[in-house]
Amino acid sequence: MDNRPIGVFDSGLGGLTAVKELEKVLPEESIVYFGDTGRVPYGNRSRETILRYARQDMAFLLDHGVKAILAACGTVSSVARSVGEGLDVPYFDVIGPTVKAAAQATKNGRIGVIGTAATIASGSYREMLLRINQKFEVFPQACPLFVPLVEEGLTHDFITEEIARRYVKDGLWEDPVTDEIARRYLAELIDIGIDTLILGCTHYPIISPTIASVMGRGVVLIDSGREAARALADTLRSMDLLSVDACRENRYFITDTLENFSGVAELFLGHSGQGHTERIDIEKF
Repeated sequence: MDNRPIGVFDSGLGGLTAVKELEKVLPEESIVYFGDTGRVPYGNRSRETILRYARQDMAFLLDHGVKAILAACGTVSSVARSVGEGLDVPYFDVIGPTVKAAAQATKNGRIGVIGTAATIASGSYREMLLRINQKFEVFPQACPLFVPLVEEGLTHDFITEEIARRYVKDGLWEDPVTDEIARRYLAELIDIGIDTLILGCTHYPIISPTIASVMGRGVVLIDSGREAARALADTLRSMDLLSVDACRENRYFITDTLENFSGVAELFLGHSGQGHTERIDIEKF
């Protein structure tokens, strides 16, 4: 047994969707959450910058005595796995559990993946899916505007829905050649009949109703934060690292203003994020 908290981090507040799931499956566990709201999103950063941010984020959580770390960030999971695997505590990311769930869910082997530009460019989801079954057809699509929409709380309006439709059906491109290629590829994504879509960013579940509406019936959405949280819970049980202290305490740390945090946290968590909330300087780590 281990009463130390679980550490969870993301580039912003999207990782709170994973915290919400952890609260369901591990209700007695304390959580230290770090959201790098001052530098969100990570998805349009260089690989070197993402690696530096990931090291700082994990160092911050280790400084708070966590017993395990969940990178509830699709970008970090895709680019900085080597950083997490070098830690002295169990490390979890969103890719492995999500890929496993998608492989189990698909009936026709046609799987779509949406995520940040860095996540899609890494090819991590495609690589792991093909390791499971080389016959899978994987269709990736970067959706860089989804994260800022969610961070701003624009989750159920016509603008978000229109952006979703353009990403999934037409693409957002300026170059006419790229536009034509994207239209053909994304038309295939719709027309070929994928039956499973990986939400490769923990922000995306907040707008999953819009995504589901755009994709239409018959497409299963795989929530990467939910799958990662469940995998973490299973592993902590198997390693006998669960808490025996029923006095759960969650602490939230962010790098930008605390203004409106409770309102946005409620959007992700279903409650206002009761517990210690603090703004910190991540550059110290």
